[in-house]
Amino acid sequence: MSQHTDTHFRAALITGASTGIGAACALDLDRRGFTVFAGVRREADGERLKHKASQRLQPVLIDVTDHGSVRSAAEAVGAAVDQAGLAGLVNNAGILVSGPLELVPIDQFRRQLEVNVIGQLAVTQALLPLLRAGRGRIVNMGSISGRIAPPYFGPYAASKFAMEALTDALRLELRKSGIRVSIVEPDNVATPIWDKLQAAADEVDGGLASRTGPLYDDDLLLMRKASYRMGRTGMAVEHVVRAVRHALCAKRPKTRYPVGFRTKLGIWALKHLPDRVRDWFVLRQLGMK
Repeated sequence: MSQHTDTHFRAALITGASTGIGAACALDLDRRGFTVFAGVRREADGERLKHKASQRLQPVLIDVTDHGSVRSAAEAVGAAVDQAGLAGLVNNAGILVSGPLELVPIDQFRRQLEVNVIGQLAVTQALLPLLRAGRGRIVNMGSISGRIAPPYFGPYAASKFAMEALTDALRLELRKSGIRVSIVEPDNVATPIWDKLQAAADEVDGGLASRTGPLYDDDLLLMRKASYRMGRTGMAVEHVVRAVRHALCAKRPKTRYPVGFRTKLGIWALKHLPDRVRDWFVLRQLGMK
């Protein structure tokens, strides 16, 4: 039973709605009667999404790393919802930076945190007045990498570990405002992010191996193969969509939504296995043992 079934107006903003999980969540909520503000970076992405949705779906241009863009998006959403406020905010925007931590350019690492962490907080701060008005909910997009950091995904894992901390803190700090805060923690999902990662991994054949020397050559090639498998065997995005929907609509939303067998197995391992045993298991899954 939805917390909001007694109202005629439910509105939610979803960042990173151009493709993948964000687009799937936007279309799902649109089908269920929400007024969806789909956060995109390009007008063309918004138009493409509109063709698949009802007239309720409204693309909103937003770059989560740009203060002016975030402020403008919040003002546009505020003007549209007026005193009804927002029923939900889904912080989904994100990028994936990979590579050996020894060699990842600091500007790329900084960009990883700017998009996946600081940008999410900036959007949350800007939308909190509307969420208070609508007694809404915040759903942060985490990852299995926010619980167990795999090798060569250090920048991405660091950002998702940070989102776990932000979620916990926000859940406690916003309790008196009646705003529920949840985090969704998926296993690998079949989305375009893996194709983008593969494009970056092509640098291995284009000369990265010659720059990294023997320390990382074999591992990087194995990681590339593992990433290819993840992209081809990832679970359907609908599993994540269901978790987001429950977090937004259920009478008693969960604080965490581990999605996928490996996420649940990883959480079990965190509680029951020593670090070195978990390390062995992670490396074995990646073909590095």
